[in-house]
Amino acid sequence: SNACYQNSCVCVPLFYQSTLLARPLVVPHKYQEQPYQLTAKIHASQALYAGSGSKAASLHWTAERVLSILLLAMGPAAYFNPCPAIDYSLAAALTLHGHWGIGQVLTDYVHGDTKIKLANAGLFLLSTVTFAGLCYFNYNDVGICKAIALLWSK
Repeated sequence: SNACYQNSCVCVPLFYQSTLLARPLVVPHKYQEQPYQLTAKIHASQALYAGSGSKAASLHWTAERVLSILLLAMGPAAYFNPCPAIDYSLAAALTLHGHWGIGQVLTDYVHGDTKIKLANAGLFLLSTVTFAGLCYFNYNDVGICKAIALLWSK
């Protein structure tokens, strides 16, 4: 039964070994006296901006949020006033947004000094090529704003 006894609910993991679940489910277990503590080995990667007492990580987090809000504001601006300034601003903002996002994925999933260095070098190369390609497109073609407008037309 799923009952809690004597003001304390004791839980055990259900499907703890299942590869289908990201987090184990828990159900009350009436025969245990102590709660079953779930533990997991969590890889703690080194901070990208190490330094105790440093506010760099907090500033980076804030910058990511500010950039996301700016990207939301750039959508209507690009629609109502397509111009080269917005095209190049979008190129920079989209590239930086993608760079930071992929960087977080690399931080979470790439381990080992050599692999991290190679992944970061690849990320900088990808971001550089992306920004250069978007600038090339803005300069030699219709630009990001008008290209998106063309996708919506007809």
